[in-house]
Amino acid sequence: MASITWHPSAESTAPPAPRLRPRRALWREAVGALLRRERLEQERTLADVARRAGVSIQHLSEVERGRKEASSEVLGAVGEALGLDLADLTAGVARMLATERREAPSVGRVIVLPTSVGPAGEGITSPPALGAPSAMLAA
Repeated sequence: MASITWHPSAESTAPPAPRLRPRRALWREAVGALLRRERLEQERTLADVARRAGVSIQHLSEVERGRKEASSEVLGAVGEALGLDLADLTAGVARMLATERREAPSVGRVIVLPTSVGPAGEGITSPPALGAPSAMLAA
């Protein structure tokens, strides 16, 4: 029977662990974070918004989590159910991504998107403060 013997020198010859690079949020992840933030601010359930938008609860959940790419029709319907038009939704996501690129901390493969948005869709008012509401996306 063969035996396996551990050698301390094996550790030093092993290749170094790959460094994790910060990853930028994808469009679908930012859209989902914005939709979820808006829904939660309105204290509405997935079921309520999905019903009003004419999409399944599962599909809306996957869109909010950034797992599914939503069509413009779905985004329009969900936005309307939340009281957002497509232009405001698009502009809000663009501002989130721009802010994330400039200011949001990213460690490893975790991305923090700020969720503080001014009244009437005026955009992100400040970078996320420690303990402030934020959407965390992980790959």
